[in-house]
Amino acid sequence: MTRTIYMLCIAACLLSCKQDDYQKILHNPLLFSNTVHELNQVVMGNNFPPIIASRNYLYASIGAYEVMAGGYPKRYTSLAGQLNDLKAVPLPPAGKPIDFEFASLLTYCKLGEAVTFPEGSMKDYTDSLKMLAKDHGMPGNMFDNSVAYADAVSAAIMAWSKGDNYAQTRSAARFTVIDTPGRWIPTPPMYASAMEPHWSEIRPLVMDSANQFPVPLPLEYNMKDSLSSYCKEVMAVKKAVENLTDEQKHIAEFWDDNPFKLNVSGHVMFGTKKFSPPGHWQSIVGIAAKKAAVDFPETVYAYAKTNIALFDAFIQCWDAKYRYNTVRPETVINKTLDPEWRPYLQTPPFPEYTCGHSTCSSAAAEALTSVFGDNFAYTDTSETEFGIKSRSYKSFRHAAEENNWARFYGGIHFHHSCIISTDMGQKVGQLVVSRLKMKQNENMATAAN
Repeated sequence: MTRTIYMLCIAACLLSCKQDDYQKILHNPLLFSNTVHELNQVVMGNNFPPIIASRNYLYASIGAYEVMAGGYPKRYTSLAGQLNDLKAVPLPPAGKPIDFEFASLLTYCKLGEAVTFPEGSMKDYTDSLKMLAKDHGMPGNMFDNSVAYADAVSAAIMAWSKGDNYAQTRSAARFTVIDTPGRWIPTPPMYASAMEPHWSEIRPLVMDSANQFPVPLPLEYNMKDSLSSYCKEVMAVKKAVENLTDEQKHIAEFWDDNPFKLNVSGHVMFGTKKFSPPGHWQSIVGIAAKKAAVDFPETVYAYAKTNIALFDAFIQCWDAKYRYNTVRPETVINKTLDPEWRPYLQTPPFPEYTCGHSTCSSAAAEALTSVFGDNFAYTDTSETEFGIKSRSYKSFRHAAEENNWARFYGGIHFHHSCIISTDMGQKVGQLVVSRLKMKQNENMATAAN
């Protein structure tokens, strides 16, 4: 969201505000969700794949949360000592007035910009936040103290982030493609190389290791026996894509979340962009927070908890993907049944088993259920800005379950893989919920609902 659009979104609020009403503006929880959307746009604009996108959102939201924990110690508990290797986060200096909501916004932007390139991508938006504070009466000493505290927390989180092995994986050995039956190879139309084959080496947050939740062995590749479980899965995908209803197409499109789709028409090629899977869940958090009418600190808490679950879920999933390197349905069908067959959605460039979207969605659903409760009905309008009509759900878990079918209807996953992935994501999400004490009144024995 550009600064201009952002200003239009809060215009009604500004019209009713006096020059000393900075709290009414800056403490509005919708402002934090708008700020997340701004980073979401930057991530999308720079073609970040979903795995890296989860890291973009993670550190920004943890930094924002730590400011809330420092400002509201009777409500929230620091994640220092709870997340792997996070030792300490600066506390607010005693006796200095700080607007913690403002500091939280600045911290989110500063870390979002530091993790996301290009440098300066959040500068205009951050400047607009500072202008709001100054133009609407924030005392000068409070402004300066808030900026300083945001800088201190940001520096601590940024230093911690540098130990997650991300930089080292940038120069790790490339994935070797071995074209044998059952093994992953690049898929059309982009035929891109394997994406992030070393992501399992990234430091998890709550999990002890990337393989803490080992997945069952994938189905054995067998296209010679039409009665084999594997062949039945292949035929199920082929038949489903060839007979999709309008509703099934909508489900597939709604959960597509392809951050960069290569469109090919004759000799013409062009890309289209949407939010990636973790970006989609950023929007869902904002929708839920607005419907529940929670305040600013609770909104920040919901984002942070969800992003922790998303981050560890991708690490768990990517460990499985490159442990087994299984072939995509498109490749199997093209080689053994129909060379012209194409899935409804574009196949992403990494192995099939397990399903990343199903894993991260079910993990996010567990985190959000712990915040807002089960049977929290909502309408997801995340995709309307991409021309896809909204969908309604009875709960976050209901949405995650639909995602299973979405990847199957799209022709990019076997349904067997999605079912297992949902189970894995639930385990990751439940671990996050059970291990972390983020609220002072949280009962760890019942936090998972």
